[in-house]
Amino acid sequence: MRVLGIDPGLTRCGVGVVDGAPGRPPVLAAAGVIRTPSEDDLPERLLAVERGMEEWLDEHAPDAVAVERVFAQHNLSTVMGTAQASAVAMVCAARRGLPVALHTPSEVKAAVTGSGRADKAQIGAMVARILRLSGPPRPADAADAVALCLCHIWRGGAQEQLARARAAARTRAPAPAAARVPAPVPRKGTAP
Repeated sequence: MRVLGIDPGLTRCGVGVVDGAPGRPPVLAAAGVIRTPSEDDLPERLLAVERGMEEWLDEHAPDAVAVERVFAQHNLSTVMGTAQASAVAMVCAARRGLPVALHTPSEVKAAVTGSGRADKAQIGAMVARILRLSGPPRPADAADAVALCLCHIWRGGAQEQLARARAAARTRAPAPAAARVPAPVPRKGTAP
């Protein structure tokens, strides 16, 4: 499975692509950021994020998209920009029919480092170690996007497979005994 991870932001939107599946070593395909100038108007910045997303989707053809779930921060304008960039990423993926999963920051940190309270340096170090890189992807937003990919491959991918297996089992399962009602037997002298 190829996952595009997105650490949303207006100034620097982290993006990463990782190939992997549960039980196999993941491989980094790409990591970087989509940048927008802070002096540009909001509509132009969102359009630039969309263009960048479309380029990453075209170039890397992911099977799924993992986006960091926006959470309340102290600075409302930062939260709004992050939420808007997140929405642009989800729209780009939905336009292509790609599944989108949202992962919380603490879920990503726990998946990659074992602690939901890890800092950016710990995340970067573990991403580098897991992917056998000489150092973490730069800037930190790119490393965070790659961590999202890893989280999705290990947690989200496995959860999707379980959901598919459960759905397949339900369609194959015989109806409960109460639902199986025998056909009525015609009485003698009546039409069948």
